[in-house]
This record gives sequence, C-alpha cells and structure tokens, in this order.
Amino acid sequence: MEIVKLWPEIEWIKDKKLRESVKKTWEAALERSVLTAEDLKIIPFTLLAGPDLKVTFMDHKRSVVHIARAAGEKVNEFYHGELKVNMDVLIAGAILADVGKLLEYVLDEKGKAVQGIYGKYLRHPFSGVSLAEEFDVPAEVCHIIATHAGEGNMVKRTTEAYLVHHADFMTFLPFKERLQI
Repeated sequence: MEIVKLWPEIEWIKDKKLRESVKKTWEAALERSVLTAEDLKIIPFTLLAGPDLKVTFMDHKRSVVHIARAAGEKVNEFYHGELKVNMDVLIAGAILADVGKLLEYVLDEKGKAVQGIYGKYLRHPFSGVSLAEEFDVPAEVCHIIATHAGEGNMVKRTTEAYLVHHADFMTFLPFKERLQI
C-alpha cells in the first residue's frame, strides 16, 4: 500500500527528508498493526463511540490535519511573525499524532478493533514517539505526537503542538461531551 494513497496530505510537507520519515513511520505502523489501511477507512475513529458512528479513523485523522493546516496558515497570516508556525512541522505532527494507535489495537473474538494490553500500558502518544524516532522524525515533530493528547497537559507545548492538540480535541470532544438539547 502506498502511504500517499492513505495520506495524500503527506505531499504538503515540503522537506523531502521529513516527508520520507513520515511515510516510513506510517509504513512501519501498518506492518506491525493488526489493522490494514482499508480497516482505517472503516473503523470508527474512537473506541468510545457507539457502533453506529459513521466518522472513520481516517476521516477524523485527515480532518485534524486539514484543520491544523488552516489554523497554522491563519496564524502565520495574522500574527506578524510573533507566533511563527513551521508548516512542515505542523503537518508532519498532525499526520503522525495518532500513528501509535495502530500499535494499541488488537482484534477481539468478533474481529472488532479494541485496545490491547500494550495500548493500556503505553498509550499512543508514547508508542507514536517511539515509532517515529526509529525513522529519524525530528524532536519538534515528536513533541507534537507526545503532547497532542491529555498527556501533553503536563508540559509546555510549542505553537504547532497547540494547534494540533486543539484541532484534534475540537473534532473529538463534541462526540464525547456535547450538550444536546
């Protein structure tokens, strides 16, 4: 499977070395996962959702990349360089933020993706960083992977990490906690 078919947004990364590191990280995650690229286009994006959720893993992941990119462009446009966003770092971090989830999942007796023992001990921010470092993903991108989820609330985040974190949570929390009247 060519990763660019799964993630066409990888082509937005201008730095060739970084683009290749992102591709290799995703290739390794898929090789080590019980899930296939096709599964990612079918399974719900969160294990917390009910079985009828139509938003898939890839729908959510790709939307986070698009939202983070748009936010980064607006920050660069309106903030006079005071919050300079490195777009390659932002995009790479958004694409890799949940790569570790592929190592969290196992299939239950019905073939449904569920969190396995590894994922219970090492959530995806940790496994994602470990995986990305194998393929020379730079520290500023690994920082985004490490801090995009709740674990990141314990440390200071870069501007790029804040943008990915908020793009992720603004498209997750309404499924989990929204007020419905």
